[in-house]
Amino acid sequence: MNSAREAGGPSGSTPATGGAGTDGKRTMGSTDFGFQQVPEEEKAGRVAGVFDSVAGRYDLMNDLMSMGLHRLWKAFTIQTSGVRPGDRVLDVAGGTADLALAFSRRVGPSGQVWLTDINGAMLARGRDRLVDHGMLMPVAQCDAERLPFASNSFDCVAVAFGLRNMTHKDRALAEMRRVLKPGGRLLVLEFSRIWAPLAPAYDFYSFKLLPWLGKKVADDADSYRYLAESIRMHPDQESLKALMEQVGLARVEYFNLSAGVVALHKGYKL
Repeated sequence: MNSAREAGGPSGSTPATGGAGTDGKRTMGSTDFGFQQVPEEEKAGRVAGVFDSVAGRYDLMNDLMSMGLHRLWKAFTIQTSGVRPGDRVLDVAGGTADLALAFSRRVGPSGQVWLTDINGAMLARGRDRLVDHGMLMPVAQCDAERLPFASNSFDCVAVAFGLRNMTHKDRALAEMRRVLKPGGRLLVLEFSRIWAPLAPAYDFYSFKLLPWLGKKVADDADSYRYLAESIRMHPDQESLKALMEQVGLARVEYFNLSAGVVALHKGYKL
């Protein structure tokens, strides 16, 4: 399995160490915001600024950035979820509601899907999209590190492309486990570590083409530069698996998609 360092950023950039500083140790009271170290209390606000900026063109940019592959990654997540009619599902950092819509079709009228996001602009886009599709489901703006739900509430919790933006990933994962019913499963779909031989080409795309595309389409190169950096700072496949196990999830496995550009992790609350 590729390590975080093997598939790190381009020459001269901070190595991908899962949020460490340049000396390989996280500075006390600080966290990563892309390749920068910032005070922990500032990260949520900075991430909010990124998503406030990109919310209006988020779906279009997803299609352009992934050449439509994000739809296949999300479809695989739904197929792997094991969600059935009547289940209760929580979509964390659900953005523009791709997963929430698909899950709602799975659970049917006897089930329930909650769409949540910490960012109001993104959540508003998701809510409007649900209404456009004739779907009426509960929506909540909340922090994944402090979920406003009772323990043992959901059959499935899913987070797609949101975990890497959370300040304390361990706390968020522990919260997601808490609200799962015994036997429930957590699905984490996230950018990960690409197969090492493809890393140079992926770095060129991420740090040259992606900001250019963000500037042309969304008039915002900096936000897309941050998104590329945040991918490099996110734990690799094995590290995220270990983190999920540390918060008490069992039978954790992962599936590499598109040569490791994305990985789907799945774990159970036993």
